[in-house]
Amino acid sequence: APPECPFCGEAAGRELEEHVRARHGHLLGAPGTGNGEQLYECPMCSLTCTNIQILQEHVDLHLEEQNFSEGGNMRDLELAQQLQTEEDERQRSEEEKREREEFKKLQRQYGLDNSGGFKQQFLKNMEREVDRGRMQPFEYHKRKADMMESLASGIDDGRTKTSGVIEALCKYYQSENKDVRRVWLSAGVDHFHSSLGDRGWGCGYRNFQMLLSSLLQNSFYNDCLRDTTLIPSIPKIQSMIEDAWREGFDPHGASHFNNRLHGSKAWIGACEIYSLLTSLRIKCQIIDFHKPTGPMGTHPRLFEWILHYYSADNEGGAKVVCTSKPPIYLQHQGHSRTVVGIEEKKNKSLCLLLFDPGCSSQQMQKLLKQNSDGTGLRLLRKFVGNLKENQYQIVAVDGVLSLEEKNARCRASQVLTSEKIP
Repeated sequence: APPECPFCGEAAGRELEEHVRARHGHLLGAPGTGNGEQLYECPMCSLTCTNIQILQEHVDLHLEEQNFSEGGNMRDLELAQQLQTEEDERQRSEEEKREREEFKKLQRQYGLDNSGGFKQQFLKNMEREVDRGRMQPFEYHKRKADMMESLASGIDDGRTKTSGVIEALCKYYQSENKDVRRVWLSAGVDHFHSSLGDRGWGCGYRNFQMLLSSLLQNSFYNDCLRDTTLIPSIPKIQSMIEDAWREGFDPHGASHFNNRLHGSKAWIGACEIYSLLTSLRIKCQIIDFHKPTGPMGTHPRLFEWILHYYSADNEGGAKVVCTSKPPIYLQHQGHSRTVVGIEEKKNKSLCLLLFDPGCSSQQMQKLLKQNSDGTGLRLLRKFVGNLKENQYQIVAVDGVLSLEEKNARCRASQVLTSEKIP
């Protein structure tokens, strides 16, 4: 190719030197050395060259160096972009891993990890008791046989039940003269506590057993409970809730459990209790106390609502009112209990009486032999300052539904199942 002008890039051929002098002479250095040689000055670094070819090669080196530098900058940019992409992918991968681990943790926490249900936990815990020497092998085999029979019949074995506490409380309050102005108690209710098979996740089922034990003692509910004359086992309750879902109750809640409870350790809450009761044609409602209504995160309106529930039809002047009202299911994050009464103190403050599935039969038995000073009632009493969860829900029973009313509530539960207290 003909040589190009280092100043303008034009092909000059053999006339390059004349072209440079004519076009770019003003850029050249001194006209020559003392011996008459023509000198050429580099327009980029002012270096002088003795002929035009040397100058062209010199300028080409400048241009190659510049291109290399620009190419290096481009490669640095590409490398930086690649490193950023790799870092973004690494962070995204770690975030996805954390989300998967958190999801698995929540699945384990709420019994949705396919690790088995009541039966598997019961057997595993009994085996652990035998290994630790706290249970004899013959007792293990007997309890296993009783458990298998209970599962086959769908009837609770009654091992965790304590009866007669409400009656003992009524007797105690008749003679209590210290600080209780009035007290309202629910209808008779049996206490059920967690067993080796449901420890850590069964509180919702145990509270349903408590509520059902009261309804079974009330002839008003005989018609809607004619197929449930005995307290069902926890696996049976799980199947009953699944039956309610199949009828169409609470499809959103059912999808949370993948429409399956039986054989799992899944926690249940107020919505599942509502669906189950309504499917049995038992009239009930969920009240949602979705935020504190008093100072320091307290819920005085919850206490006022429960007071009204028990006292509305029992306005007489008696100090101790043994009502016909069923107990109330009380739910908050991570746990549930059963409200069996409410005290009004002489200073007008209120105190709930709660059955907790976490209390053992031995603790509840002490209430049957209540001391005159009432110290055993500390197990049941909860003042306004004791309930400071962000949110509480209650399920309160109030009658029987007709078939048409049940169907209407089934349709309504597909949209909304609770009333919020502002």
